[in-house]
Amino acid sequence: MASQTPAICTQQHLTRYYRLSRLLDDLATARVDGTYQKVRLNLAKKQLLVTDDWEMEKLTQKQSSDLLEVLEDLYQQSSTIMISQLPVSEWYNMISNTMIADVLLDHLLHNHHRIELN
Repeated sequence: MASQTPAICTQQHLTRYYRLSRLLDDLATARVDGTYQKVRLNLAKKQLLVTDDWEMEKLTQKQSSDLLEVLEDLYQQSSTIMISQLPVSEWYNMISNTMIADVLLDHLLHNHHRIELN
């Protein structure tokens, strides 16, 4: 089966793909080198953010906070695709801060389409 370029890419929409760990590393590095706001603004311009390997390991307080800020920038402005091996029902337990978990999951699961593969 030949691979196909996703339609959103061929239609010239601004997209960004990240492994979640790489996104979190880039955000942490940006905090240290003073480019955090620039990185967030760049991500906020995307029409689609795809994050792969979501919830491979429990998010720290800082990682949860950084991810929430990115998702708040995108919320109801852009589309987000989260790819995970972990069932959605277990995502909450993978976020260290329960208050952040509530907001994060609300942003991700509000007005969403879920595709689960066996």
